Amino acid sequence: MLDMIISLLRQSGADAWEIQDTATEGWEFYLIRHRLDQNRARLVRHTQVKVYKCSEDGTLLGSASGEIPQTVTAEEAKKIITELMQAAVLVRNPFYTLNPPPASPSAIKAPEIGPAQIARKILNVLSSLPETAQADLNSSEVFVNVETHRLITSTGIDVITVHPSSMVEVVVNARQNDHEIELYRLYHFGECNHAMLTEDLTRALQFGPDRLIAKPTPALRQSDVVFSTADACEIYDYFISRMNASMIKRGYSDWKLDTPVVPEPEKDRVTLWARAELPYSSKGGPLDPEGAIAQDMPLIQDGIARHYFGSRQFREYLGMPDGYLAENFEVSGGQASDEEIRSGSFLEIVEFSDFQVNPLSGDIAGEIRLAYWHHDGRVEPVSGGSVSGNMKTLARTLSMSRRQTTYDSLKIPALTRLCGVTITGAVS
Repeated sequence: MLDMIISLLRQSGADAWEIQDTATEGWEFYLIRHRLDQNRARLVRHTQVKVYKCSEDGTLLGSASGEIPQTVTAEEAKKIITELMQAAVLVRNPFYTLNPPPASPSAIKAPEIGPAQIARKILNVLSSLPETAQADLNSSEVFVNVETHRLITSTGIDVITVHPSSMVEVVVNARQNDHEIELYRLYHFGECNHAMLTEDLTRALQFGPDRLIAKPTPALRQSDVVFSTADACEIYDYFISRMNASMIKRGYSDWKLDTPVVPEPEKDRVTLWARAELPYSSKGGPLDPEGAIAQDMPLIQDGIARHYFGSRQFREYLGMPDGYLAENFEVSGGQASDEEIRSGSFLEIVEFSDFQVNPLSGDIAGEIRLAYWHHDGRVEPVSGGSVSGNMKTLARTLSMSRRQTTYDSLKIPALTRLCGVTITGAVS
């Protein structure tokens, strides 16, 4: 089928084209408590094509993409490509080029273990958790895929990568007398991140009973806040997003190379790396999604912007075609120990109804489901109220633990502390 599509693309009149062909071998398990309710295996394949068309004067380039189903005839595939060509003509972006092929072909790098072994490791974690009469697992869903991906472009790229991708959904139940609540967890990783999964679900089993006895969050006005769960990723996504070439070109980020990203920081300075590969990540490979060579690259060093990352299109617009569309990132650990981060008075928020950091404005907002109020030598579980503030100010007060943890494609400090966050309490 790929030979047919390549032939049709070459005849289509497209000035450039690419094919993304992905075959996925998947194993799925659905559990109620720890009893297997059902499971299935699947093998699917998707083929996406993208066509490019230049304007007559060569100053503009349009593109359009779509999927070609596996069962199409040559005539049906030709019709899809023709419609994409018609759509591409209507898009009028400034001209840019596609990535050239790498100097040396990349060999297929298969995962060390297959989907059955990865699934077995995940199921072993779920069955070994310290459940109690007050908190246990209500249900779990496990999805393990191994994706074989082939990228073919008109510039000569033809590379195959094989990579695992896993997803786990867990519902934790906690109960006290007639009162019962649920905590939902969703995890993504490549191979099973045993340590992270075990630690996070063990903590969730502790959070449930504490949520049942939590008092209303007091109106603290402003407080130091410690983030010790995956919600902290939102804070670091703010730094990642603002180093993306598309954000720079569109004027959504005003961060400039060789200048501080946070003026006059009071605590830790951020060091952010784009990583070619990251242990347990569901992403990565020798090339990025567009065929550029992936590599370890400093984006921010000791608080100073060093490199932008992003698509070939926006890197060229900024006059920096070197680089790549990074998918894995690491934020270096800070100067403090866990004990130093958790010192004094602070609110450690471990459950949000929702938590967001706007990468454009820097505004943060979240509704508190469970937090621990540390004060006067006491630790009290509290619930309700919300947090707010702006990263353009709060980033100056950022403190990070030396210890790190990994959430799929992002490795960050295990503990993050911001000073002076506005807290609207559940009680006045």
